[in-house]
Amino acid sequence: MIKLKRHPLNPLISPVPQHHWESKYVFNCAVINRDGVFHMLYRAQGEDMVSRIGYAVSLDGLRFNRFEKPVFTPGSQWELYGVEDPRLTELEGKIYMQYTAYSPQGIRISMASTLDFLRWERYGVIIPDIDNKDAALFPKKIRSHYVMFHRIEPEMYLAYSDDLDSWSKFTSIAGPRPGMWDNLKIGVGAPPVETEYGWLVLYHGVENTPRPTYRLGFMVLDLENPEKVIKRSDEPILEPEEEWEIFGGVPNVVFSDAMVEHEDNYFIYYGAADNHIAVATIEKETVLDWIRS
Repeated sequence: MIKLKRHPLNPLISPVPQHHWESKYVFNCAVINRDGVFHMLYRAQGEDMVSRIGYAVSLDGLRFNRFEKPVFTPGSQWELYGVEDPRLTELEGKIYMQYTAYSPQGIRISMASTLDFLRWERYGVIIPDIDNKDAALFPKKIRSHYVMFHRIEPEMYLAYSDDLDSWSKFTSIAGPRPGMWDNLKIGVGAPPVETEYGWLVLYHGVENTPRPTYRLGFMVLDLENPEKVIKRSDEPILEPEEEWEIFGGVPNVVFSDAMVEHEDNYFIYYGAADNHIAVATIEKETVLDWIRS
């Protein structure tokens, strides 16, 4: 059994009462490290409860400087209630962001790309006609196809594309496990990290309790056939324990969209009870030992 270690600086980011767009909640962030700079995109809500995406940068992955205005805001009828839960993948010279578009028509996976985190090219909804979320791109093609995680409740799926526009071959790879900590529904956390033993995948699982509890775990997928699950956490690697993880906008939640390799560690950034953003770490060698065991 392996566990993440919370950083003593937590929580890293909290609401700013003076900023109307992030005065109530900040949570569920994507983080990517480019040339020694940590770039964070995070979900925020103000009094109007519309989700917007803010931007922050850091040199050490712990102390972030935030922009005063959001860098990505609702831009279509599909996004009337907000843009939610970004995930970032660097692929073929661009940074791609998968996010959830939320509107009276439902929840849909959408995508945008950027070179500088400030200017965005929007692609709109990329999987229409079905409520869907928790999307994340693999960082390279597999067997000449782009591959993307998504979640048709309650299971975790893969989809495939030749052009990042049209997605097909929806394949369920994992689902809830009766009697365990992820017995209600699951979804991908961060985009996967390639290791010599397989794709390391961070995911969240929800337990069917009177107040559903969100926890984090790992799974490992085959490098050439990511539909094959090699290993999966029997116990959660992080669960709500701190007061600010148990009480908040949505209680009993640790929810991550970001896992970053930094030196000899993985930095895992997570939303806590939909109120704050925090980070927990684990040594890479500890994870590799778990995979090998």
